Amino acid sequence: MLSKLAEVAKRNPFNNPIVQKASCETDTPATRGVKAASADDQYSCEYGSAKYYAICGFGGILSCGLTHTAVVPLDLVKCRIQVDPAKYGNLLRGIRITVAESGIRGLGLGWAPTFLGYSMQGLFKFGCYEVFKALYSNLLGEERTYVWRTSLYLAASASAEFFADIALAPMEAVKVRMQTQPGWETTLRTGVPRIMREEGLWGFYKGVVPLWGRQIPYTMMKFACFERTVEFLYRYVVPKKRDECTKPEQLVVTFAAGYIGMSIPLSVHLSSSSVPGVISFSYVSSSLW
Repeated sequence: MLSKLAEVAKRNPFNNPIVQKASCETDTPATRGVKAASADDQYSCEYGSAKYYAICGFGGILSCGLTHTAVVPLDLVKCRIQVDPAKYGNLLRGIRITVAESGIRGLGLGWAPTFLGYSMQGLFKFGCYEVFKALYSNLLGEERTYVWRTSLYLAASASAEFFADIALAPMEAVKVRMQTQPGWETTLRTGVPRIMREEGLWGFYKGVVPLWGRQIPYTMMKFACFERTVEFLYRYVVPKKRDECTKPEQLVVTFAAGYIGMSIPLSVHLSSSSVPGVISFSYVSSSLW
């Protein structure tokens, strides 16, 4: 299956990272596409290969798993404010109350399911995004892929996030209960058996629909903004073509585009209330490009 997928990926326009305008004056059709990976073969693995998708997935594990784990204290206080605003009030008050009741280690409650859950989400989000981008591009054909590339980014990212949230949901269910239900389990190894015992397998997926509602639109905006920002930077900001840039220079452009892509989309956060299955939404910011 991987070999067939690799062949599909090789035939799509995203195999060439250089964006070119359509040309009808030549017998050889111009290849077009947008790809964030390096254009220099000595630095890159083969586009569409199993190694390429594995690297993308591993990058997703690092970017999602580590970053979400690093901000667990903020996430914990945010969830508790949503569930009991009268008690926790604001960020500083929530931190003070949590430390007073549970000590400084209390701010790290839920780090294990956060790391595992968001690592799995990152694996599927970034790995499957590249897979769906190649598949949809092959279905559209070269010309329509270039013309409709933004729509392709949106469709590929939505498809990837659909499966990413299924992978995230079980650990998110454990994390939210640990952080918001007083007297509940405080470790992953005891929380998982308890949900299975009390609620069955469906207990791990009660929050998957709200996750889709939050994450899919956000991820669509994030990836589309990132891809088009990369294109914009190389076209109007960077003084030379992408394949003429060094690896560090390409990395700077990628980081800049990633920052813009993460800062622009709609950010919606949710947490379960103390009653299992009841969801509380908090719209933190809503800046759209």
